Amino acid sequence: MLERIIADFLVLIHLAFICFVVFGGILVMRWKWVSLFHLPAVAWGALIEFQGWICPLTPLEQQFRHLAGQSGYSGGFIEQYLIPLIYPGGLTRTIQIAIGLFVIAINLIIYGRWVYHFKRHQE
Repeated sequence: MLERIIADFLVLIHLAFICFVVFGGILVMRWKWVSLFHLPAVAWGALIEFQGWICPLTPLEQQFRHLAGQSGYSGGFIEQYLIPLIYPGGLTRTIQIAIGLFVIAINLIIYGRWVYHFKRHQE
């Protein structure tokens, strides 16, 4: 039972990290210090996609699922709704590269807006 809870918690952490990578730049607009964590997270997220690597959270989660006696992702809210967001079916190398480019593009837009706003208020 504890192993399944840990595996589910790792999925939530994984999803939160993905959301932070994609949209964390919005937090930077409010709190500049968040960029100290966000920029490395963006670099890591894009690198994972560009290299076709697997996030270290994935095998860790799978290990806990195995220890819990689970063979797949069935039976609960997390498995039903969150797993497909983090591990989409039909994920190809081209899609991974597109995801990496999307992560960089959205953050360039957010940070570009932040820099523009900052410079505009400096004048």
